[in-house]
Amino acid sequence: MNLARGSRTAAFLLPAAFVFILGISRLAGPQPAQSRVITIGAMAPGTSWYVFAATLANLLEHNLPPGNAVEVIARGGAIGNPMLVERGRATIAIAQVATAVWAWEGDRRAFRGLPHRNIRALAGGLNSVWITALVRADYVARTGNDTLEKALRSNRPPRIIMKPPGSTVPIVADMILETYGTSRDHLKARGGEVIQVSANQIADMLRDGRADLYFETAIRGHPTVTEVATTVPVRFLDFSDELLAMLARRGLKPSPLPAWFKGQQAPAKAADCGTVLIAHKDLPDDLAYLITKTICENRETMVRAHKAWADFDPAQGGRIEATGIALHPGAARYYREKGWL
Repeated sequence: MNLARGSRTAAFLLPAAFVFILGISRLAGPQPAQSRVITIGAMAPGTSWYVFAATLANLLEHNLPPGNAVEVIARGGAIGNPMLVERGRATIAIAQVATAVWAWEGDRRAFRGLPHRNIRALAGGLNSVWITALVRADYVARTGNDTLEKALRSNRPPRIIMKPPGSTVPIVADMILETYGTSRDHLKARGGEVIQVSANQIADMLRDGRADLYFETAIRGHPTVTEVATTVPVRFLDFSDELLAMLARRGLKPSPLPAWFKGQQAPAKAADCGTVLIAHKDLPDDLAYLITKTICENRETMVRAHKAWADFDPAQGGRIEATGIALHPGAARYYREKGWL
């Protein structure tokens, strides 16, 4: 098993020629077992998705015939991974249910209006990823804006901080602004600000009082959310029913964020982006079947590798509510054999 190492440089450890050859072979249909290389689109080392991909790679290498290889691509993320699969540059990849839906539809914000109709699902409901909002307590005390709606429609709008483009967060943040009748430009015109920085800068900027409202995708133990909630007096803002209904139409499931973090008095009303493993439609059925079987029948191994996967229920993994997009035929065969479809 070859795992790309490093965060910024990991993406370049797979030579361009190799990736090109892989893309061509993947689209060409079934290959001889000894020549097959399976690549898994993930995220940077240290993330839950990288841990998932590395664990899956190890499991697959024990189930594939001798001579096969598995590579983890330590880049991509929720937006990039559907693109990698669509273009044949990754055999399979982890995506959010929401971003898989956006990719299929060709969402103008995330995928520039280009439908990605080559992607299929192998297993959904892998874990929950909540989009949530934290606000500095002193901003609430200073302005009285104790809800998202008040803050975003106020004449004293917040300085919003979030991750850079390429993440799900900025796209959902724009959806939230639109729901409340505003936009980044309108917010700035009223004295607000939109700050996009890397995750390792967010906590410092909130501690220093250089930002007020923080949008993030959170799982249990999320390092940045944990650091912010522990070191900055913050409140988790509930999403309104109007906002949750809009996000549900865009592939995000209304789901409360459990009270895991300091600053939460109770679960916060939030939306779940979901997680799904996707593949190219031309992935051979037998391989899609094997990968799906490997995930579903090794759930406990995945959970031991990272507790974020504890919510995965294999019996629900093939349902459209868990995948957002259509199943690959090979995966569907596995779920039917188990009596789960």
